[in-house]
Order: sequence, then structure tokens, then C-alpha cells
Amino acid sequence: MEFNEKLQELRKSRGLTQEELAEALFVSRTAVSKWESGRGYPSIDSLKEISNYFSVSIDDLLSSDKLISIAQKENRSNIRSLCDLWFGAIDLFSVILIFLPLYPNTVDGYIYSVDFISYTQTSRFNLIVCWILYSLLILMGIVKMLFVRTDAKKGSKVIMEVSLVLNIILVVYLGLMRESYAVILAFLLLAAKTILLIKRIKNEK
Repeated sequence: MEFNEKLQELRKSRGLTQEELAEALFVSRTAVSKWESGRGYPSIDSLKEISNYFSVSIDDLLSSDKLISIAQKENRSNIRSLCDLWFGAIDLFSVILIFLPLYPNTVDGYIYSVDFISYTQTSRFNLIVCWILYSLLILMGIVKMLFVRTDAKKGSKVIMEVSLVLNIILVVYLGLMRESYAVILAFLLLAAKTILLIKRIKNEK
């Protein structure tokens, strides 16, 4: 007997509706419906809840091979979410390129390090381009965090790729502006995001 059939049998033996079982397990009715129709399996935590609620062992519900498969899938999902979380955090961390004193301003023959808001010794065009790139990176970070929070998978990888492209453009542009401190920091952020993206891609294989 398959898991979905076992779950239906256990639920009906208690005289429960799918909605009542969902409330007892702290999941949605849609989740219970999905499990009972054979279109998916519960997480390890949900399996434990089902096992405790019906006083049966997890081995009685699932074969060891299927249990291992679920655990591996859940592990991959956790790694993906963690990578996405850190990726978004790094993009939000781009705000330090605005507030750290990384840019040289010359006053009365002396060179002072100032933040980007106070930076004036470059063209207006350069300032506008940098503001756009900084703002877009921070926006990418906010969007990525929202994706992680809502567990949305569609478009998540696209957001990461767009963020990487923006970061590459920023590194190149700061290099052309000869902003050595800012370009080093932007490059480190790019390197960290590249490592996370590679790890995420490997995890999906």
C-alpha cells in the first residue's frame, strides 16, 4: 500500500475530514489533499506529526528508500534557501558602498576619504550611474529576501543572475572611475555571490 492510501485509511479510521486532519497537523487542507492524491509527500517534520498523531511509526508510513529520498530533497531545498538568503543579504550589504568613506575628496591640497553621499570630485554622469547601480543592487536584495520569505521559486534564479550582471557592471565602472577602494569591495561582494550561485547550481544537480 502506498503512502497516500495509508494516509487516507488512517484519516478515515478516525472519521476525520481532510480539513480536520490539516488543522491537527498544522498544515493546509491543500497539503493533505496533495499527499492523499499521491502528488507529493510531507516534509520530515510533517511525517513526524502524522506518526505521532496516528501512533504509527514512520517506517509503517513510508519505505526507507522513499524516506531517504524525501530527506535528500528537503536537504537540497534547505541549502537552496540558505544560499538565496545569503545572496539577498550580500546585495543589501551593497549599501556600505554608499556609506563607507571609500571615495577621495581633495580639499586645500589634502585628500580626505568621504562616503558616496559627500563625494563630489567626479562627473555628474558618474554619480548618477553609480547611484542607479547601487540602488538596483539594494532593490535586488530586497526582492530576493521577499522571495525567500514567501518561498517563491519561480524567478529566483533570474534575480540572482540579474544581480550578478549588475555587480559586474559596477565593478567595471568603478574600475574605469579608478575608485580603488570601492572597486575592491564591490569585487569581494561579486566573488561571494558567484560562490553562492555555483553552490546553488551544484545543489540542484
